[in-house]
Amino acid sequence: MADQSKYIWFNGEVVPWERAQIHVMSHVLHYGSGVFEGIKCYKTSEGPAIFRLPEHINRLFQSAIKYGMEIPYNQDELFEACKNIVEVNEFENCYIRPIAFYGYDTLGVYPKDCPVEVAIASFFWGAYLGDDGVANGVNITISPWKRLSLESFPASAKASGQYLNSLLAVQDARKRGYDEALLLNQQGNVAEGSGQNLFIVKNNTLYTNDESASILLGITRDTIIQVAQDIGYEVCIQDISTDDLFNADEAFFAGSASEVTPIATIDDNPVGAGEPGPVSLELRESYLDIIHGRNERYNHWLSFVHSKEILESAGTE
Repeated sequence: MADQSKYIWFNGEVVPWERAQIHVMSHVLHYGSGVFEGIKCYKTSEGPAIFRLPEHINRLFQSAIKYGMEIPYNQDELFEACKNIVEVNEFENCYIRPIAFYGYDTLGVYPKDCPVEVAIASFFWGAYLGDDGVANGVNITISPWKRLSLESFPASAKASGQYLNSLLAVQDARKRGYDEALLLNQQGNVAEGSGQNLFIVKNNTLYTNDESASILLGITRDTIIQVAQDIGYEVCIQDISTDDLFNADEAFFAGSASEVTPIATIDDNPVGAGEPGPVSLELRESYLDIIHGRNERYNHWLSFVHSKEILESAGTE
């Protein structure tokens, strides 16, 4: 359960958590007409830093465009609002959830003159799939629910209503005793987890799929691709069959909340040795170094909540 924090940025103002309210007739409650992002902020030696904030905010706007939603703020305003809500809540490590959605005007499916409202919350959220899962690998199942077709929804949009598909998959997985679900697409190939992209490793080569497999093009996915190539691994982007999956040496999830989480078993079949493999562990450690500011090569991916000038001033007082 996410911890409640003190404040939320809501329609241009920082308000107490309990005052960030919407009407029960808001369009988003009835039709899922919202777009959102999941962003992480981490403690570094230079203060809290938000990982790949510009890319997340840009994707929020691109998702909104796909649903004909005009966000009433520009990207720079939301960029600063994300940093502001971390600062006022006095966080060093936290999860940030910006969301833009259609509010109340009409109950028709067509949003007509529904206002677009925007909120940004920040709160503490631990390991998405649990500390044990991160350390020892998670146990997942292939879901009986298929990923939504590209012909039905824009897979590249991170939209609220689309996640009902994920909700069905993860509910089924948990009821059957698994940590997470893996969805196949309409062609029977691997798509993604309920909220994470998938990588497999075979003979020290990484494989992952792309938008044509009905996946969200995750920002953590992009990070892992770049970092793996920088280390010297070959990364192949192609469809992944279930045969590829069950014959993999290693497999792991990648996502903002999940970070890099190894997969130990799939439907009770061990992946490789049934424990986190060396490539997964190396990439996880590299990722942790980057997000905590311990690898200067990637500091351009960090947006520091406090400016360097403020930090230097505080250090001299």
